[in-house]
Amino acid sequence: MAQVPTFVHGDVIISQSMAIMDYIDNKFEGYSLLPKDLALRAKVKEICEIICSGIQPIQNLSVLQKIGEANKMEWAHHWIQSGFDSLEKVLQKSSGKYCVGDDITMADACLVPQVYNANRFKVDMSKYPNISRIEKSLAEQPAFIKAHPDNQPDCPQK
Repeated sequence: MAQVPTFVHGDVIISQSMAIMDYIDNKFEGYSLLPKDLALRAKVKEICEIICSGIQPIQNLSVLQKIGEANKMEWAHHWIQSGFDSLEKVLQKSSGKYCVGDDITMADACLVPQVYNANRFKVDMSKYPNISRIEKSLAEQPAFIKAHPDNQPDCPQK
């Protein structure tokens, strides 16, 4: 689809964030991005789907280009806000320090780039205290600092 991200591991080439995270989670020993408990695992996947299927695709570059420059800010703002309204309610019940309890999961890995987009499109994040609190905690984690778009070697200079 000519979209990012794409993950290359030897002869294995995988696109789409959820498939990449699932591969990494199952391929490598150590920290798991999914809880063992089935109910918590389902909650993590629910949050991932809210973000990856319900919010993010509506503001992909190809969609925004089709909508046009004059309408893209209003369009993205509307759909991020609509999605965050729902996500905030879910996080009221599921979150601890992070999206689902006190361990970093796939849901957290999905949340951070969506908050980045929300800020890019000037969404009022004060309306989303749980989302903001979780993103702030994650922003202090070394893996999230390293993965931040501004810290990538191909990031355009601001």
